[in-house]
This record gives sequence, structure tokens and C-alpha cells, in this order.
Amino acid sequence: MGNNVTVAVLLTLIAGMATALGGIISLFTKQTKKKFLSASLGFSSGVMIYISFVEMFPKAHDYLAQSFGILRGSWAACASFFIGILIIMAIDNLIPSPESSLTAAKAEHQEAALKRMGVLTAVAICIHNLPEGLATFTSTLDDVNLGITMASAIAIHNIPEGIVTSVPIFYATGSKRKAFGISLISGITEPFGAIVGYLIMRPFLGSTAYGIIFAAIAGMMIYISVQELIPMAREYDKGNTMIFGFIAGMAIIAVSLMMFM
Repeated sequence: MGNNVTVAVLLTLIAGMATALGGIISLFTKQTKKKFLSASLGFSSGVMIYISFVEMFPKAHDYLAQSFGILRGSWAACASFFIGILIIMAIDNLIPSPESSLTAAKAEHQEAALKRMGVLTAVAICIHNLPEGLATFTSTLDDVNLGITMASAIAIHNIPEGIVTSVPIFYATGSKRKAFGISLISGITEPFGAIVGYLIMRPFLGSTAYGIIFAAIAGMMIYISVQELIPMAREYDKGNTMIFGFIAGMAIIAVSLMMFM
């Protein structure tokens, strides 16, 4: 368990720092390749949806069946899945959408509006990164291979989040340091949320807790994929780039999961 904790911290840190990487990319490229972003978001959503339904939810069901029996365990898994969706939906509705806010800010052509948009986006991403960090951390504690897969998927979609966070700050202030700083802070919340969540829940971790957490996280990832990643990918490219990335993400994860069986 001790070694797994160390690996979990490192994987969560890497996934979170991908947000800062996105901030760097946005500051040193003249024009972000929209098709690349679309494919990356599609890839990430494919990974997250596939792993949620094929790996995490069945694993949650098995854990809860051990604790409550097959019938009650099935109900507990389903309830946890939809509770996870409701939690992330509530978080999503409490904060402004980064994409819609960015569009509005650009339309206004005001530095103050751009700066405010960047801060709001950073807050949104910080909140969204907390459950993602906990997902990567707890998955790694249970199964390092699953944790690596989770961290990879989250890191991929954190890169565009870093871009969305840093661009408005850079255009509003002209400061690369401030723009990078806010994307860095957004990324740090991922390992922070993981470590704090682990310390709080450590005494309760067992088959029941893992089952509830995995089912809830599966629900959260499905919501994030359908509500945020896929629509954002479509915004960057209206063609088939997103769906190709989506299929590739599912295919690669399917193969990797079979290789580790």
C-alpha cells in the first residue's frame, strides 16, 4: 500500500500539471491547432466513457456485491453512479461555463472582462479537478494499471483546460507569468484534492468505500465527457476529427486493459 500511495501521488501530480503544460503551449504557439484540440478532447472522452462502463462500474458492482450481496450491491452501484452525476452536475451549475464565458468576453473586447473570465475559468477548473484527482488517486491505490490509464486520460483533457485558462489572462494583462501562474494553480488542485480526500477517507477505505467511489466517479466522468469534452471538441472542429479521436481513445484503452489482464 505504501508504494501505491507514492505512485498515486505522482500520477495525480502529473495529471494535474498537464493543465500548466496547456498554459505553456498557449503562450508559445501563435495559433493553437483546433483539429489537434478536437482530436485530443475526443480521445479523452472516448477513454473516460469506455473505462467508466467497462472497467470502473463493473469493479464498483463487484465491490458492493461483496458487501451487500448481488441484488443490493447492484442497487448500491446504480445509486452511487447517479449520485456521482448529480454531484458533478451541481458543481457544473454553480459556476459559469468556461466556453460560454470565453465567447462572451471576446465579444466584449474588454480587458477587465477577459481577466474576469480567466479567473472564473480557473475557479471552474479547480473545482472540477478535485474529484478528478481523487479518482486518479483512489484508482491507483486499488490498481496501479487502472490509475495509469485514468491519469493519462485526465492529463490529455487537462491540456486544453490550461489553454482556456491562460489565454484570456494573457490577453488581458499581457503577462505570461500571470497567465502561466493561474494555469499552474488550477492544476495543483488535482493532487491537493486527492491527498486531502485520501486523508479524510483513509479510515473508511474498504470494499464498500471503493465500490461507492468507483461508481460515483464513473458517473462523474460520463457527465464530464458528454456535457463538456464532446461539445468542446465539436466547437474546435465540426468535421470527423472528434469522432476519430473518440474511437481511437476507446480502442487504445480496450487494448491496454486486455494487455494488463
